[in-house]
Amino acid sequence: MSAQDTKDADMKTIIDSQNFVFKAKTVYPQSGRSRQLTDEYDLTVTKDKVVSYLPYFGKAYSASIGSNEGGIKFSSTEFEYRSNKTSKNWEITIKPKDASDVQQLFLTVFDNGHANLRVTSTNRQAISFDGVVMEGKKKGL
Repeated sequence: MSAQDTKDADMKTIIDSQNFVFKAKTVYPQSGRSRQLTDEYDLTVTKDKVVSYLPYFGKAYSASIGSNEGGIKFSSTEFEYRSNKTSKNWEITIKPKDASDVQQLFLTVFDNGHANLRVTSTNRQAISFDGVVMEGKKKGL
């Protein structure tokens, strides 16, 4: 088994377990310039929950009433999760049903752990992030 096969098998295990964290390193707003992120921004996925703590830069079409918190921050326990392995990567689609503004999260994960996350919203321009996917915390820890 080659080193590449090992990486591929490790990433397959992480994706199939549906227990991983996407750590955002760079943000690409639709309008404006890309930015390197210095803080810890992430998207955590488990079988029971999706938790997003990501920044947002871009145009909002309507303001959230009663919310003074910016960014793409939500916790969802009702969501659709689909993953598909292509020849070069995994394509993961997450559709939260209980996050009012986020329509869909589309995550492309490569064998080496690098990933791209695209977020589409109801009331804001779409935004993309580059980062890495790593194994999530084990239960009971």
